[in-house]
Amino acid sequence: MSKFLSCTNMTGGYGGEDILHSCNIEVDVNEIVVIVGPNGAGKSTAMKAMLGMINLKCGDIILDGNDISNLSPQKRVAAGIAFVPQSMNIFSELTVEENLEMGGFLRDENIQKTIEEIYELFPAMKEKRNQLAGELSGGQRQQVAVSRALMTQPKVLMLDEPTAGVSPIVMDEIFDRIVQIKEMGVAVVIVEQNAKQALKIADFGHVLVNGENRFYGKGNELLTDPEVRKSFLGG
Repeated sequence: MSKFLSCTNMTGGYGGEDILHSCNIEVDVNEIVVIVGPNGAGKSTAMKAMLGMINLKCGDIILDGNDISNLSPQKRVAAGIAFVPQSMNIFSELTVEENLEMGGFLRDENIQKTIEEIYELFPAMKEKRNQLAGELSGGQRQQVAVSRALMTQPKVLMLDEPTAGVSPIVMDEIFDRIVQIKEMGVAVVIVEQNAKQALKIADFGHVLVNGENRFYGKGNELLTDPEVRKSFLGG
């Protein structure tokens, strides 16, 4: 049985030499899939390809049984995919709550219930609701970015380096919230440099090397795989 989001044979890049080579990524609801690998492995490129931000030479993107390979990024978002980039992911001059309202801008129904649900998930956001997002700490800004993405009520949440530049304590908190988001019935895809910590919460993981799937398996299996540990996890 196919997964909720299935991306197969993704090949392409940014117009020059191919970065992805027959890359495959799939994720189901109530599942966290982590993409790890060395710098330049094509991790973020794979995520952008899944969202339609780069033109693939070949590859199929199937969401809930529907082929979305030719849809624009905007239409893929409308179909249920939310993306949180590593940087430039909040409106710094708006308050926390205004950021959330921007996230729900395209929804016709009342969004206040969703805002309150997000405040339950991220209590610190409720305390800072009237503060400018640009004045927050790095970890808090990341929470705003994820919260804004959740305002679209996505079926799939894609996070590009969600713990970049935050302290270990904040990193653990972000990963804890990601697990809670999964338990809400969302399919979560994470590109992450903190491979060990990310694989601990992953249902499945992909190790990419030169745009190809080098290893694939359950998160805990990859953590204990001798070759994966030696080559990608520091022993």
